[in-house]
Amino acid sequence: MAKIKIETPKGDIIVRLYDETPKHRDNILKLAKEGYYDGTLFHRVIKDFMIQGGDPDSKHAPKGKHLGAGGPDYTIEAEINPQLFHKRGALCAARLGDEVNPNKESSGSQFYIVCGEVYKPAQLKQMEKQMKQNQVTTTFNDLVTYHKDEIMDMRRNRDRAGLQDMQDRLMKEAQDICKANPVGFSDEQTEAYTTIGGTPFLDGEYTVFGEVEQGLDVVNAINDVDTDNADRPTDDLTMNVSIIEE
Repeated sequence: MAKIKIETPKGDIIVRLYDETPKHRDNILKLAKEGYYDGTLFHRVIKDFMIQGGDPDSKHAPKGKHLGAGGPDYTIEAEINPQLFHKRGALCAARLGDEVNPNKESSGSQFYIVCGEVYKPAQLKQMEKQMKQNQVTTTFNDLVTYHKDEIMDMRRNRDRAGLQDMQDRLMKEAQDICKANPVGFSDEQTEAYTTIGGTPFLDGEYTVFGEVEQGLDVVNAINDVDTDNADRPTDDLTMNVSIIEE
């Protein structure tokens, strides 16, 4: 079971890497061996949310320099696993947004560690309800795109009855698809989010590929630092990353 150590001015963080995400595991091990992360910063810290680093452009970056766009000349295929989720201490891959990255491919080097908040069961229930509504909407829109030519023909022919029938049929199909592939939080997720906390709204959107085994207090200390308007810590927080086990 692979483990890495992230050395920081606040202390050391020991992270276990998941075997279920081999592409991300092997990539961070490779970069750590090369010393890629050494001297880089935790360049983005958002209170009660996460701490982010791994941008090579952050090495010796002057105050006020925009950070967060750097990395190697490749991305990593998403390895999103519903069993691996955004509990407090989870190691996750940063990425560009869906509008330019619909396949949710990960940054070649940037990562974040989840801090998050503790949620009440009622909050998770409301979140689940919204997730289900979003799932139906997305599935319906995908079906509309698939039947685009038929729909355009009906519009040209002003076939209102046909359009209404098509809409009803596609909505029923979307609901059936979603019913067969339900979204929501498992018992394990609910337990974690209502006790230690996390960022449940990121589940299914970013690859989670490890978790903090030691040093969560260090993560919390980093999350508490003062930051500027760009969420960069006002005092630089450098890191060195080394391999403990492969």
